[in-house]
Parts: sequence; C-alpha cells; structure tokens
Amino acid sequence: MSRGFKIIVQGDYALFTRPEMKLERVSYDVPPPGALEGLLKSVYWKPAISYEIDKIIVFNPINFTNIRRNEVKEKISLQSITGQMNGKGADPCVYTSEDRTQRASMILKDVCYGIEFHFDMTGLKSTHDDEDEKKHYNIIKRRLEKGQCFRTPCLGCAEFPVKKIELVENFDFGMISTEILSMGDVDLGFMSYKVEFEDKGIPINNDWEHPVFLDKATTKYYRPHMIGGVIDVRKYREVMKC
Repeated sequence: MSRGFKIIVQGDYALFTRPEMKLERVSYDVPPPGALEGLLKSVYWKPAISYEIDKIIVFNPINFTNIRRNEVKEKISLQSITGQMNGKGADPCVYTSEDRTQRASMILKDVCYGIEFHFDMTGLKSTHDDEDEKKHYNIIKRRLEKGQCFRTPCLGCAEFPVKKIELVENFDFGMISTEILSMGDVDLGFMSYKVEFEDKGIPINNDWEHPVFLDKATTKYYRPHMIGGVIDVRKYREVMKC
C-alpha cells in the first residue's frame, strides 16, 4: 500500500537555525528535512513508524526579517538538582530576571512549503496493532484532514507555530512564486539533514515502560539544490555528508 502524503504548510514566521552561527540565530533559507520530520511527529508519532521527507516545494519568496528576543542565558544544571536531592542545599533555580539577555535573530517570514513524505515501519515497541500499516496510514490521513495534533506543530522554533496544514492530492506548481522560479537552479550549500541519536530510539535499559535514552547524537549533512522551487530530498538521501 502507499504510505505517502502531500501537505502544504503555512506560517507567518520560521527559524531553522544554522548550527555554525554561534552568537545570534540565523535561519537557513529553506527547512531541513529533520525539522519537517519533527513537525509531522507533532501530528502523529509512535515508535513503530518513522517519517522520511521525499520532496520540499518552496512556494513563497525567501524573505528574512530581523527581530530581538529576550532569552534566558543559563540552564538548570544537573549538579544543582542532584545536590538538592542529596540534601546539600544547592539552589536548582534559574531566575529569569537575573539571567535574561536579548539576542538578535534573522528569521524567515510569510512561508509556505509543500512537503511530500512517507512513513516506514521500524518494528520498535510493536504490538500486533502497531504492525498494521493501514491503521497508521488512516490515522495520519484523518488527523491531517481534521487539523488534529497532540502538540502545536512549529516551524523550527516553538515561538513560530504552523498557521495551517492542508492535505492535498497533488501540488499546484503554479503556486510557486515567479521570484522563486527566476532563481533557477540554486545550490543551497551544506545543510543539516537531521540529528540522529546513537540509541536509534531504543531504550538502553530495554524497558519501554521506564525508558532511559542516550543524549549523544550526531548531525547528518547534505548539499541539496533547489530547482524551480523544488528540492528533491529523496535523491540526496544516499549521499549524506557526516
């Protein structure tokens, strides 16, 4: 059976942070596949399935805007939490009034993407029902049609939620802006493809009821071209750069 879908995603703003920009946040021109997989997991996800992005269509012109945001500089340290648990009186709190700082971000505005994707079966944490491809397909289809999600899908950062997700039979390539079409074949350079955790989503203690996962992860990179507004992710999947 077909496991594929086509959706159109719209948002007022998006921020797909470039990892090489350390001090200020600067967005990629287009979304990395890993960010779109995360968006889909906000709609429906189970360990028994994994999403793969096959194609990205950029409909709107790539426009940036600069904003400044208040952010907290520090994280709560593990040492302070364990210290308090052990009765050593360590303060695990972060006080935003003291640790707040203002950072600039260069973000995308007025975005609209077409996303073609499919799902694969992983065999993880699978009961008999979890191995039913048709069941997963129908659930995903129903949730996309009804606009359902278990957490708000976002475009790179939680501050920039998706405004609309529309399930379509086919993409209308006439919707691609003339500005994008006039760019022709664009080498987007090396981009993050996705972040992969070393545990592959399997608890290292083999206990799905009380799972313990590794925090270690590596980023996979690829070098896509956008041709007439279309990024054919599928053809780049086999030539990843690490």
